[in-house]
Amino acid sequence: MNDAISRLLSPRSVAVIGASADPKKTSGRPVAYLRKHGYAGRILPVNPKVERIGDLPCYPDIASLPEVPDVAMVLLGAERAHLAVRELSARGCAAAIVLASGYTETGEEGARRQQQLVDAAGAMRILGPNTIGLVNLTDGIVLSPSGALEMDAFPVGGIGVVSQSGGILGALLSRAAARGIGLSKLIATSNEVDLELADFVDHLADDPATRVIALYVETVRPPARFRAACLKAARAGKPVVAFKIGRSEAGAQAAVSHTGAMAGADRMYDALFRQVGVVRAQSFADLLDIPAALATGRRLHGRRVAILTSTGGAGTLVSDDLGVAGFETPAPDAATADALRALQSGSEAVLDRNPIDVTLAGLRPDLLRGAIQALLASPTYDALVIIVGSSSLAMPELLAGAIQDCLPASDKPVLAYVSPHAPEIGALLTQRGVPAFAAAESCTAALAGMLRVAQFQPPVRQEAAAPRAVALDPLPGGALDEAEAKRLFARFGVPCAAERVVATAEEAQAAASALGGRVVLKILSAQITHKSDVGGVAVGLTPETIGARLGQMACEVEARAGVQPRRFLVQEMVGGGTELILGMHRDALGTAILLGMGGVTAELFQDTTLRLLPPTGGLSRDEALAMAQALRTWPLLDGFRGRPKADVQALVTAVVAFSQMVAQLGDRLLEAEINPVFVLPAGQGVRAADGVVVLA
Repeated sequence: MNDAISRLLSPRSVAVIGASADPKKTSGRPVAYLRKHGYAGRILPVNPKVERIGDLPCYPDIASLPEVPDVAMVLLGAERAHLAVRELSARGCAAAIVLASGYTETGEEGARRQQQLVDAAGAMRILGPNTIGLVNLTDGIVLSPSGALEMDAFPVGGIGVVSQSGGILGALLSRAAARGIGLSKLIATSNEVDLELADFVDHLADDPATRVIALYVETVRPPARFRAACLKAARAGKPVVAFKIGRSEAGAQAAVSHTGAMAGADRMYDALFRQVGVVRAQSFADLLDIPAALATGRRLHGRRVAILTSTGGAGTLVSDDLGVAGFETPAPDAATADALRALQSGSEAVLDRNPIDVTLAGLRPDLLRGAIQALLASPTYDALVIIVGSSSLAMPELLAGAIQDCLPASDKPVLAYVSPHAPEIGALLTQRGVPAFAAAESCTAALAGMLRVAQFQPPVRQEAAAPRAVALDPLPGGALDEAEAKRLFARFGVPCAAERVVATAEEAQAAASALGGRVVLKILSAQITHKSDVGGVAVGLTPETIGARLGQMACEVEARAGVQPRRFLVQEMVGGGTELILGMHRDALGTAILLGMGGVTAELFQDTTLRLLPPTGGLSRDEALAMAQALRTWPLLDGFRGRPKADVQALVTAVVAFSQMVAQLGDRLLEAEINPVFVLPAGQGVRAADGVVVLA
């Protein structure tokens, strides 16, 4: 564990710089909250205008402190905070929490102040600035002025929260408390002048009190450290759940390639999270719902869910939402149905379908207990959702006790959907080990998160020999034409369609004869990338027809694009394969390879998958195959309805080769794309039929 972060979260002494004696003021709250919530260490207020705060002596300045504090909370404004930080660093303080705003979030002058803060800190660690601080519920240490700390007590549990927004920390703290969800640590990193999201994910991965890590993410910086920290947490068996804001931003700026339009910033975050095992929360509510389910430590190994209800409508709500998300709600097997019938006879029992409607369960804990035990023992089900109906309002303790009694018999997930508005029952159940939700959709989100965690295997990257660097002639800057682009792809081992560059109708006729069969004619221009948009592509031509078509094409392109084409490409006509798109995209998160349904409909259907390159080298064959299998159109490659199976191994080889090209060229490569790449039937390989390359 990082010693400075350990001392920040569990300090033996805390200095409060700029403390007020008035607990109603923001600057008065930290001391008040430390005492209110039972901090057992030493509190050292600093304020030259006050001699005492309660029964605590107040020191006139940092130099007067009787000891070096582990942590200092700096409550001064941005124009003075760096002065205190410099003094604290000089005295050997481990970490400072800087609450002031007025830094990079305000513009150029604020950025100058923030650098001033960095320079003043030296070796001392900084949380913030512009932060609301942190709360260590495990040890009863609150280093924050958040109004949420006015509450007297909070449920303590296994969920650690790291937020890049200060205000969200208080929102999650109060919401979790109201729902009975136990938290371990809450940290607001805010401007991240020093300590970042990745630092705390890394630390919480080692924290014995934390079982799940929840993140409120504005931006990931730097990506490599974040990846490493999340993989460390996954290997430690601690799931990470992230809610990323900014999903609606226009991540894909105007780009030359289709890939640029389809691989926006939010898609890159999806790819990053998926590769490091982070469960992405789709709503703010999910940021508590999913961790609440994961914190139980129960594992979901399949999609079959039993729904036990005493109120039909609510059961149908849950069943319907689960079905939309791809979960199954099969009827009970014969043995389970017999066990349920033995518990309840008469017309009330509806036990041959799912939801399983046991009408009196809410009023008879023995009946409820027996039904839960039968369903958890059933080989038909992987998880159980219990509908808590209005009949349970009269005896919530009995209900919660009956459910809790059954938990030790199985490690299957057990969730509750509280149908009436009864938050107190939801909190009671959650504290008894049964995560309870007020929306059917929350049950689905929780189970989907649990399934994703169970299915994720942290990658074990074999130390393979680095791919041999390909010797390249000096490359020009700017956009390459299609022939130049495909020559570059071929150097790295991507097979390309046979073709000839021509300038006249006579040369085109000779090229078509040499290639044999029908051919494709295209304009050859580095300036016009989307050739079909301007009439620059013609297919199915013969030596007899290509000459006249070249003349027509030249006139049409000039009329539509204002450019008179001088050179053309005659290319073998590839048929009988599946058209895919293979491209690359780079942004602040890293460089990703994109694979998807290709051709002119690529952007229309948006069936694509992204995978970020590792820190060095290209993708592995396993990663390339997983990309192909992730596509909705994977069945087309895998022999859908009698269709011949495609040469998937050749596709994998091409994806790996393309990724190695991207890795070797690095920042020199601005855009690269093959669209389409034809994947031919098994044994016949792949062919790159068009290409885009833009170099710095």
